[in-house]
Amino acid sequence: MRKEEKNQQIDSLTEQLNNADYFYLADIGGLNSEDTSQLRRLCFRREIRLQVVKNTLLHKAMERSEKNLEDLYPILEGPTSLMFADAGNLPAKLIKEFRKKHKQTKPLLKAAYVEEMCYIGEDQLENLVNIKSKNELVADIIALLQSPVKNVISGLQGGGHKLAGILETLSER
Repeated sequence: MRKEEKNQQIDSLTEQLNNADYFYLADIGGLNSEDTSQLRRLCFRREIRLQVVKNTLLHKAMERSEKNLEDLYPILEGPTSLMFADAGNLPAKLIKEFRKKHKQTKPLLKAAYVEEMCYIGEDQLENLVNIKSKNELVADIIALLQSPVKNVISGLQGGGHKLAGILETLSER
């Protein structure tokens, strides 16, 4: 690969890193071609971009990035794939589901960058799965806010029926 091509790839990676709020570094090496194809299809369906990268090019892109990604430099050994998503927990859920379904130990989570925070190591997968997306947090807040209102409305409706029943009974007497 010529130097110009490498610089183009580094620039492209740098732009992707700068524009991403969430990305994962994973090791998918060792998967056979069928499993790799299934993983790629699953990523496509979940709107996760999976991209295999060279560590040296990714390292240079991280150095050029506007974000502080120094904690991820030591991770760049062995096969590395980037997973870009629109929610912080999507790739973690995908990795966990894929392993369970295919009885695999791969893909391995090397690291993740979620909301300006780096999660390093395979042991962080469960923490990343439990992170709630923005939409999930909004839904939880709405549910909490609606709960007291629903109780008041049901109480008023129930009371109205009781009152109507009492008035009807009194009018019959």
